Amino acid sequence: MHVPKQWRAVALTAALTLAGSTLAGASYGGGGHHANSWVGSWATAVTHGNATGSTNNGLTDQSVRLVVRPTVGGDKIRIRLSNIYGEKTVTVGAATVAKPNKATPELSDIDPSTLRTLTFNGAGTATMVKGSELLSDPLNFKLGNLDDLVVSLYFPENTGPTTFHGSSLQENFVGPTNLVTQAGGAAYTLTRRCCFFFLSGVDVQTDKSAGSIVVLGDSITDGTASTFNGNNRWPDQLAERLAANAGRKAFPGVLNAGLAGSRLNHDGTEPSDNGAFPGFNEVGVNALARLNEDVFPQTGVHTVITELGVNDIWMSDDSATEIINGLRQINTQVKERGLTSIVSTITPFEGLGGTDSWTPAKESTRQAVNSYLRTSREFDGVLDFDKVLRDPAAPSKLNALYDSGDHIHPNDAGYQAMAASVPLKLVQ
Repeated sequence: MHVPKQWRAVALTAALTLAGSTLAGASYGGGGHHANSWVGSWATAVTHGNATGSTNNGLTDQSVRLVVRPTVGGDKIRIRLSNIYGEKTVTVGAATVAKPNKATPELSDIDPSTLRTLTFNGAGTATMVKGSELLSDPLNFKLGNLDDLVVSLYFPENTGPTTFHGSSLQENFVGPTNLVTQAGGAAYTLTRRCCFFFLSGVDVQTDKSAGSIVVLGDSITDGTASTFNGNNRWPDQLAERLAANAGRKAFPGVLNAGLAGSRLNHDGTEPSDNGAFPGFNEVGVNALARLNEDVFPQTGVHTVITELGVNDIWMSDDSATEIINGLRQINTQVKERGLTSIVSTITPFEGLGGTDSWTPAKESTRQAVNSYLRTSREFDGVLDFDKVLRDPAAPSKLNALYDSGDHIHPNDAGYQAMAASVPLKLVQ
């Protein structure tokens, strides 16, 4: 089921620029600056299939072709699949990876010279029991920094409700029978503009590893309102900055754990207080419950950026204390694991449609949370996205230059401004 545009615009999060805090002793959880290390290069947050529609019905004798852009390159890759929100064992009948065919305009076409078969424990097929994940065997596959990768998966038997990411901002493809080795994409008869089915991560092995950064966020991190197939989410553009400034040195992978509609203190199935948002499975569980799936297990993670809170304000009318307590708890758990904890201020949203979506009282809550974030010194760093995106003449509103039109999500220029504001020394 695809979330209607007006409801997806309802799912948001915060914003950033440096608020004057400095990085205090980064710890590189399993992956900083070591030779021949595995590092997370691409990731997405996954949820349970929706209550109705294709993500609930699942896939039966069908293949999916998923297009992703890992951030750092390497000489070997491995693919991470997830059935963590599934309701039954899922059989993976076949799986391949390839690079896209740049000679054609069709995103579903792959370069046949790069086609490789994925194996799992040495076999070409595998099963994922309910609630489990599946990691492919390492595969010799040369992947450059910011190279597109096409992952094709075949599911011979009904999967039941899918574990998926519902806001891909990337065209992905579904077709009948086993199509994973086909170079042309014409047999993938259904183009989906929503979903990464079962795929949750791509790791690379490299002799110059700088670990990875996980961005835990809502629709602002997820890139809502950015250009389809454009990789213009702000974490994408942060990765581009890191790559451009690295020279011959290693730079960290950027793993986007943004989830449109995510809230600190509420699950996605919980409707908004003002009735503007009915609730969906694909919005996921509350952000604190996501830490053990979307953040801590990521390969080589050393830094966590948290961009959350705006949905708790406009959707649920939570108090500043409730939001601050949620952010503090994330900070505590991140630091307890020896990781660097960075937070962003909450961006403006006056003008967001829907009854009582924005009120002067909700604006006061936003300002109170941001004041705390700028002055508490509890986090290792603060990114003041509010300052970056706000209208100088009307600070409760997005700058018109950066407003996608729904008055809460930035456009491509706004996402670029966010990425440009991040001090690279804070995240490396």
